[in-house]
Amino acid sequence: MSHPTKEEMDTRPKVSSLLSRLANYTNLTQGAKEHEEAENITEGKKKPTKTMLTAISMSAIATNGVVPAGGSYFMISRALGPEFGGAVGLCFYLGTTFAAAMYILGAIEIFLVYIVPRAAIFHSDDALKESAAMLNNMRVYGTAFLVLMVLVVFIGVRYVNKFASLFLACVIVSILAIYAGAIKSSFAPPHFPVCMLGNRTLSSRHIDICSKTKEINNMTVPSKLWGFFCNSSQFFNATCDEYFVHNNVTSIQGIPGLASGVITENLWSNYIPKGEIIEKPSAKSSDVLGSLNHEYVLVDITTSFTLLVGIFFPSVTGIMAGSNRSGDLKDAQKSIPIGTILAILTTSFVYLSNVVLFGACIEGVVLRDKFGDAVKGNLVVGTLSWPSPWVIVIGSFFSTCGAGLQSLTGAPRLLQAIAKDNIIPFLRVFGHSKANGEPTWALLLTAVIAELGILIASLDLVAPILSMFFLMCYLFVNLACALQTLLRTPNWRPRFRYYHWALSFMGMSICLALMFISSWYYAIVAMVIAGMIYKYIEYQGAEKEWGDGIRGLSLSAARFALLRLEEGPPHTKNWRPQLLVLLKLDEDLHVKHPRLLTFASQLKAGKGLTIVGSVIVGNFLENYGEALAAEQTIKHLMEAEKVKGFSQLVVAAKLREGISHLIQSCGLGGMKHNTVVMGWPNGWRQSEDARAWKTFIGTVRVTTAAHLALLVAKNISFFPSNVEQFSEGNIDVWWIVHDGGMLMLLPFLLKQHKVWRKCSIRIFTVAQLEDNSIQMKKDLATFLYHLRIEAEVEVVEMHDSDISAYTYERTLMMEQRSQMLRHMRLSKTERDREAQLVKDRNSMLRLTSIGSDEDEETETYQEKVHMTWTKDKYMASRGQKAKSMEGFQDLLNMRPDQSNVRRMHTAVKLNEVIVNKSHEAKLVLLNMPGPPRNPEGDENYMEFLEVLTEGLERVLLVRGGGSEVITIYS
Repeated sequence: MSHPTKEEMDTRPKVSSLLSRLANYTNLTQGAKEHEEAENITEGKKKPTKTMLTAISMSAIATNGVVPAGGSYFMISRALGPEFGGAVGLCFYLGTTFAAAMYILGAIEIFLVYIVPRAAIFHSDDALKESAAMLNNMRVYGTAFLVLMVLVVFIGVRYVNKFASLFLACVIVSILAIYAGAIKSSFAPPHFPVCMLGNRTLSSRHIDICSKTKEINNMTVPSKLWGFFCNSSQFFNATCDEYFVHNNVTSIQGIPGLASGVITENLWSNYIPKGEIIEKPSAKSSDVLGSLNHEYVLVDITTSFTLLVGIFFPSVTGIMAGSNRSGDLKDAQKSIPIGTILAILTTSFVYLSNVVLFGACIEGVVLRDKFGDAVKGNLVVGTLSWPSPWVIVIGSFFSTCGAGLQSLTGAPRLLQAIAKDNIIPFLRVFGHSKANGEPTWALLLTAVIAELGILIASLDLVAPILSMFFLMCYLFVNLACALQTLLRTPNWRPRFRYYHWALSFMGMSICLALMFISSWYYAIVAMVIAGMIYKYIEYQGAEKEWGDGIRGLSLSAARFALLRLEEGPPHTKNWRPQLLVLLKLDEDLHVKHPRLLTFASQLKAGKGLTIVGSVIVGNFLENYGEALAAEQTIKHLMEAEKVKGFSQLVVAAKLREGISHLIQSCGLGGMKHNTVVMGWPNGWRQSEDARAWKTFIGTVRVTTAAHLALLVAKNISFFPSNVEQFSEGNIDVWWIVHDGGMLMLLPFLLKQHKVWRKCSIRIFTVAQLEDNSIQMKKDLATFLYHLRIEAEVEVVEMHDSDISAYTYERTLMMEQRSQMLRHMRLSKTERDREAQLVKDRNSMLRLTSIGSDEDEETETYQEKVHMTWTKDKYMASRGQKAKSMEGFQDLLNMRPDQSNVRRMHTAVKLNEVIVNKSHEAKLVLLNMPGPPRNPEGDENYMEFLEVLTEGLERVLLVRGGGSEVITIYS
């Protein structure tokens, strides 16, 4: 056994060093010097989620490895890939940023309505313009509050954490005050009168007394309320509203307390459209309509379950607050699950118990009065609390300020994590931070976006926006957990054990449903935004490979599909060309004929299976690096030609063996190629090396043996590129024999591509002397009609004729050349000389192929130059030359084989007809006959194909695989 060298020992990491680094790993990727301990972070304890399903999924993901900065983004991106991670991460960032705006607006509303109403800058005596003035006040104060909070966050996260303790204390005191007030209301409810006219709620903002009349100096006089409903202040001649006349004015207790039994009225939902009067169903009322007076308390907005969900949900979106600052946590794997779940349990109890307490203590008309018009603008929950309403007012104000600070702290860190991953290039600048690690640029962008939310000013408009982004993030957290669990990837080993894929799937479904329940149009907008980000990352962003679940899902789906595919050939209706494109590489490992791949892309139109294969001659151990380089070259060419497929490169000792391996082994299961695409060996006649055309014929034989279809493109360099679009022209099909219908299907597939779309299809068939040409044309037209292929049909008659001298001489030339190259072993110079003698004897015949586009690339063996000659070598050379000259004289006197003459005659006559009809065609397709069984006739076979296609610019020789590929049936 060999021992490692000293250099190898130095480069390999020692186990002790590795363990030390792992044990002391820190996930504080932000680099902040002032980060506090995780135990001091309490933001996750403020807001629960509607269900614990997402928290369970997030806990499983968070405990499945180290979670650096980025929190939910990091979890989703590593579980679902950079595209989903970036899309959902940015949406969640926007949601968190808009949440900051919402919390700031909430704090300003409390400040201006309940704490210091006189601080309002804008005022309006007109009731209709009062709301607009209030929005302007919120914009001004909201901007000032935002600047102040951004400065606090900019100074350092430790100050935010210090404020968090104060905010938490205010929240706890406020909650305890509510419970204390609810208990006190059971035996001593607070004085909280509400004025009612019949069963209708009256506004207390302008009335002086809850009565139609009042006593002044022992005289009964009309009250202000009388004047609002009657057209005169006199009792006797006034005309009053009909409902006002028939109903009494009464005062009810707005907070009757726990012992009142008011919960029976508030138990069921009662959604009211905008503009309706808020009524108490159990109060007495005369059955008259009356007019809609502005002194009634009206519903400010049409309520529904979906609307209330959209407004309420943002207050319970704190599930990700702790995970967003995962980079600040000492042990995120431990803190995130425990902190999140305990926060949800605590706050869920608080929210649900408060809902029950409010319904059991407070009248429904008061609960529906959003702005407190019926109770002189007082804060209802403040009146319920004990010992003072100011406990709730101050607590609510600091709670919203704290939530805003937490959002302004978490959102920039989330954006910085996305920027540092470099999956979205234009966000790269936001990955920078100042010396203590604070994401300065990300904070500035967050402030700008939050300012946009503050300028909207309306909480009812801002709330549904961030609801969509939060719900989408929760949806993908659940999806990530479900996906990892179902795939059972080896790396899925979370410490948190109390999860199941069904719970995650249920959470995902609930999130999706809530998105559309809350606001279907906002949901669509959020999905469109996420989709646009996804596509941008996919096509423009940096490529990342994180071993995510989407790729694992693709693998599982591919495995399932492959196992489901039927073995053997598919049904004719399901047949489509699955291509194996054989490319040839030059000495520099560049593709010699890239247009072959271009043609394959046009034939496939980017669809279906395409395997691009090539062979490097040599030893695999020695040529492994060349193989990798060649494979990268092929992949880049495939990307340039927009070919969706796979590359396969084989290193073999012989070219023919490598091609045979490719044909036999490419593909997997039912996803194997059924068609081989290759180029014609141009210049094979001039080549000193017979291996080029023998490899070609060998490939044809292997393809035939494998029952695969074969497409041979001749003059491939003349084929159009993907940017050359034919505005007119024909694709001519010469249908000599029916070989599975490939000739009919191929032009139809080509016309699906923009290059060939405007070309017309013409189908020619050949009739013999005994055939009925007219009937053949009718039958072919009917056949094409049933195939749903539009093409012009023409039958060409070929009558028997005498064999011409040209055919005889062409055959003789072919046989002489074949025999000569087989028996004579001359140097290149002598071979050229003897070939010239044959050429002169047969006059007019030439050896080069018409239209050959590779004469300058012909492979030749260089003549060996012997620097030293002995007498023995000289005599042996003269003897061999003399013997060869005697054999050459025999060749000059030979007679051609009659079977070869007949084959050559057929090829020449058919070529004359094809050139006559299709010399201007953009592409000619014709049947390719099979190679001879006897290898001695290989060169004759090549000559026949050469003669058959002479004079044509672009030719595609087609040979079927032995099965039908097209059918007339649906």
